[in-house]
Amino acid sequence: MKVLLAEDDEMLGELTVHLLKKKGAKSVDWVMEGEDAYDYARASFYDVIVLDWMMPNGDGVEICKKLRKNGYSGAVLMLTAKDSLSDRVEGLDAGADDYLVKPFEIEELWARLRALARRTFSPLQEEIVEFNGLKINRTSHSVCRDEEQISLTPREFELLDMLVQNRGKVLTRELIFDRIWGFDTDVSMKTIDATMKLLRKKVDADEGESLIETIRGVGYKIEKT
Repeated sequence: MKVLLAEDDEMLGELTVHLLKKKGAKSVDWVMEGEDAYDYARASFYDVIVLDWMMPNGDGVEICKKLRKNGYSGAVLMLTAKDSLSDRVEGLDAGADDYLVKPFEIEELWARLRALARRTFSPLQEEIVEFNGLKINRTSHSVCRDEEQISLTPREFELLDMLVQNRGKVLTRELIFDRIWGFDTDVSMKTIDATMKLLRKKVDADEGESLIETIRGVGYKIEKT
């Protein structure tokens, strides 16, 4: 199970991530602000998103509404200290699939996540994507241009695949770093720029502009066409 946890309480967030992984979650991404939760949810698929109601830069209800408005169909569980009937109704009306009141036991949270995950199906991804002269095979993790194989490292392939899957969207350097390397790694953020430079050399055609656009001070993106 892949879980996105949006919780601005640092102590609760760290404890919840630890306990969910101990229970058997395949991966748990943790963010502390609403807009970060939105960006992560749009950039990758999660079996369940756990949204805290009260967060800076977009509360849980606001982010849930925004995700649903933009077509997000994954499961969402709202986490909050508010326990009145009107609050529960507001959370569910915003698009949440379930609602859990703080304080909670990890066993109940894990049971609710498993129940939601059973009703959620990952969207099928294209096995082979052809884009701007490139053919990307997600099964064999191979890339070629005009039938000529392009040798990419696993990190370079993940980076290219992430950008292609999110064509037209700007992916922040922080989001890329967390999804590809993880913030608990001992490499620096400069690794993104070095890897991107090598990737460009391998996938860009001899003539014309680079396939990957740098958004100064923010991150990178690939245009839809």
